[in-house]
Amino acid sequence: MKKRKMLGAVVCAGSIVAGFSGPAWAGTTGQGAVFVQTDEPGGNRVIAYDGHLHQVGAYTTGGMGGVLGGAVADHLGSQGSLTLDRARHLLYAVNAGSNTVTVFRVRGARLTRLQVIGSGGEFPVSVTVHGDHVYVLNARDGGSIQGFRRFGAILVRVPSWHRGLGLDPRATPEFTHSPGQVAFTPDGRQLIVTTKANTSSIDVFGIGHDGSPSAKPVHNVENDAVPFAVDFDRTGHLVVAEAGPNAVTTYALNSRGKATKLDTEATGGTGTCWVVSTNGTFYVSNSGNATLTAVQTGRHGSLTTVGTTATAPGPIDAATSTDGRVLYVQTGGQGTVDRFHIRADGSLTAAGSVTVPGGVGGEGIAAE
Repeated sequence: MKKRKMLGAVVCAGSIVAGFSGPAWAGTTGQGAVFVQTDEPGGNRVIAYDGHLHQVGAYTTGGMGGVLGGAVADHLGSQGSLTLDRARHLLYAVNAGSNTVTVFRVRGARLTRLQVIGSGGEFPVSVTVHGDHVYVLNARDGGSIQGFRRFGAILVRVPSWHRGLGLDPRATPEFTHSPGQVAFTPDGRQLIVTTKANTSSIDVFGIGHDGSPSAKPVHNVENDAVPFAVDFDRTGHLVVAEAGPNAVTTYALNSRGKATKLDTEATGGTGTCWVVSTNGTFYVSNSGNATLTAVQTGRHGSLTTVGTTATAPGPIDAATSTDGRVLYVQTGGQGTVDRFHIRADGSLTAAGSVTVPGGVGGEGIAAE
């Protein structure tokens, strides 16, 4: 593999550097809720907090966490391993070490475990939801997606909604060569899978009205890009965190699954792997140098950097509050969650931090 391609991905999950460590938040109990997955191999848990990061509870998933070969900051090498369906008050957690997915009922910051179901593959790392359809991304054995239909609060696996990704299962190190995320497009008509350094492709499956995936994906290969995590702007453009060049790139997707590059903006960081958005601003985690880069998109997919903010070591996945005023960033180096107030212009102000029990290397965060 080319040196540039390897470098960006290595710092995503395998490098920890010194960074900001803020004081614990000392305010009064806040509204909202934050859920953090520990991904502990001895027993996976979800730790629940209120909006000011006061711990409310700790909930076992009924499954085991897992660690990809070579991973440090993020055991799963993925985005979206803990996914909140706000409309239906359900939380989905992957149990990579058990090849299962757990479904929780959400009531404020309280969780009730409803179901543990097989992921339809080996080593699940990411979950996405659109309406009654739920898809899980499995990282090992060449990678696969598995679709489920939701009935009430219960998932039912649909065997015919399984597709292999055909990735090389022998490629090493494992954490750079496993798929990174599965995500529905906003209209639910397409399913996106990133392959990171294992073909460096953005794969796009068409999704039928019944929720079934196309027989094969469209492969949008971006040599050396190492596409890791994705989100979407207000006009439906695909926004991708690319670990190869340490950059954010926008793409236009057509109905046939073809991705056309629109703009690229370097983050100035290393280990650029995770991305989350709110109110038109995208926050990209640079795990290698413990920073967040804030980027905004224009009408035609153009990108402009707003600023850079320090975090605790190894920032990975992130989530925003429902009102878009608070950003919560999970950090794998010390197992913390850093809290930031989001200003009107998209810039950030540090607002405290909490250490998650058993959270070092864990991946998965969601917020109400």
